[in-house]
This record gives sequence, structure tokens and C-alpha cells, in this order.
Amino acid sequence: MATLFNEKIDSLVYFTIGTGVGAGEIVNGHFIGDIGHPEVGHVRLKRHPDDLDFKGICPYHGDCLEGLVSGPTFEARTGKKGQDIPLTDHVWDIMAFYVAQAAIQETLLFRPAKIVFGGGVVSEPFLKKVRAQFKELLNNYVDVGDLDKYIVMPLVKNNGSATVGDFALAVEELNK
Repeated sequence: MATLFNEKIDSLVYFTIGTGVGAGEIVNGHFIGDIGHPEVGHVRLKRHPDDLDFKGICPYHGDCLEGLVSGPTFEARTGKKGQDIPLTDHVWDIMAFYVAQAAIQETLLFRPAKIVFGGGVVSEPFLKKVRAQFKELLNNYVDVGDLDKYIVMPLVKNNGSATVGDFALAVEELNK
């Protein structure tokens, strides 16, 4: 069992969406993976009907999760960096559709207590769109509780969770 800022939690999925997409899963207090780390960024997704012409940017799969939602996809789609595109632009709705699918896959595979999204592409207004898509696509198939508590951003601001996590792992190794 891990303690996440005084919240005891046995399982979670942590996504980072930036120049690429990665994720790690912890179930029953243990990382998932054996012969390597999970490649969650390369899962396949159902395409958004308004995004069928975009080929994706992944050099291996084209339109996998990373090829559709990583930071560089903004420039490939629009010619602009993501931070220059207002959240009212439809491209954010398309991205939320894909990110919600990834969250649903993790939910149905691992049933984590929480899904955390960090990285340069993620903001709270964007996660609001992701939660709405998640709710619609999951269609109440399983109960995950309050989506504002289930799909969250890291508690440490400015993507500092990675640093805190590194130190926590180092302390764990030191104590072995």
C-alpha cells in the first residue's frame, strides 16, 4: 500500500502526456511490468469521427495514443504549439476523446483507485473535457465514484511528482 499525501491507496495509474505519452501502473502496491515497462502510449484507439484524416505522428504506429495526443501532434495538426491553441478549439475535444479512451482501458484492465494525468499537455480545464468524455464513453458500465476524485492531476505542481516519486523510490531502496 502506498501513501499519497496522507491518502492510502493500493492502486493507481499515472499518465504523463508531453513530448510523448507514458504511463505506469501500480496494483496492490507493486509496479506492473516484468520484461520491460508497459508501453501504454502505444495502445490503439477508436478514431474520433472528426479526426479521420490525421495520420498521427508515431514513427511506429502512426495513430496510437502517443501519435494522436502528445504535444507535437498540435503542430502536426494545426501548425501551432499546444499552448497557443485555446481550449475552446475543437482539437482539444478530439484529444480528450482519445485520452478518455486510454483512461477507460486502464480502468477496465486494472480497476485502479485513481488515475493521475500529468505532463505539459495536461491542465485542469483539459481534464474536465476528459472526464466528460470518460463518463459518456464508459456509459456507467462500472462505478468509479466521483470523477473529480478519480481522474486527477498530480498533487505536486509543475510536474514535480516525478521528482518526489524518484526520492520515494530511492528511500524505499535505501530501507531494504
